[in-house]
Amino acid sequence: MTSIMTEANQGLLDRIPQQPVPEDLAEDYATTGYPFTRDAKMKMRNVNVFYGEKQAIYNVSMDISKKEVLAMIGPSGCGKSTFLRSLNRMNDTVEGCRVEGDFSLDSDNIYDPKMDVIELRARVGMVFQKPNPFPKSIYDNVAYGPKLLGVYNHRSELDELITVSLQRAGLWDEVKDRLHQPGTGLSGGQQQRLCIARCIAVSPEVILMDEPCSALDPIATARIEELIGELAENYTIAIVTHSMQQAARVSNRTAYFHLGKLIEINDTNKVFTAPEHELTEAYITGRFG
Repeated sequence: MTSIMTEANQGLLDRIPQQPVPEDLAEDYATTGYPFTRDAKMKMRNVNVFYGEKQAIYNVSMDISKKEVLAMIGPSGCGKSTFLRSLNRMNDTVEGCRVEGDFSLDSDNIYDPKMDVIELRARVGMVFQKPNPFPKSIYDNVAYGPKLLGVYNHRSELDELITVSLQRAGLWDEVKDRLHQPGTGLSGGQQQRLCIARCIAVSPEVILMDEPCSALDPIATARIEELIGELAENYTIAIVTHSMQQAARVSNRTAYFHLGKLIEINDTNKVFTAPEHELTEAYITGRFG
């Protein structure tokens, strides 16, 4: 299998310093590769997630580095989306879901009872599998978060924020003449970019993407992947994807989940050309999943 990681991604990887497994985890830590970094934006330790009595995530520990794109792959039902949703407490909205472990965003404990969840989800935004624009105008979709958080002082500031957010999402040229038309009237790919614009309008530090291209056609998918590369210059991004080709194209590191466990997390190039764990290799080569 030839390398399909871009030179730009490899260049960023060179700036993600690896770190050995901490001594307090080393004795029973089963994940291969390098899950920890010295420049972490988010740190997760000993994470377990339950839906009622059913355990979905088993003792996962890892870091997400600053301004990297981390892809999470694995068979359906392996826990990758559950783990992703735990990173901005979206699982709080699921009845019967219980999350254990330590989560930090920089130095902040995101599961601290004093943590403002609205503020957290502004700092760690999410783009969902199916585009979900609000039944509002394009302008009001993007303005929703800034209005909720009160991050602007004058209408002119809000107008500028809307423009910049749509430009960063690669949508401005397509919608600048119809900002007050319904966002639901856009194509699927445009709706997803609108949702990305809505996410970045509140200046997040981390963007979580849960299969953002699964409902899109190949042309729209290519545009979203291009956008991910552009956003990675300013944001930390974690993306769940069922497409191994997409993970290879957009990410710096790839994490492979299997039955709720983090099996391997490694340089994307290495995962797809010389995986360290036999389960990763079996999945990559199509023997299951």
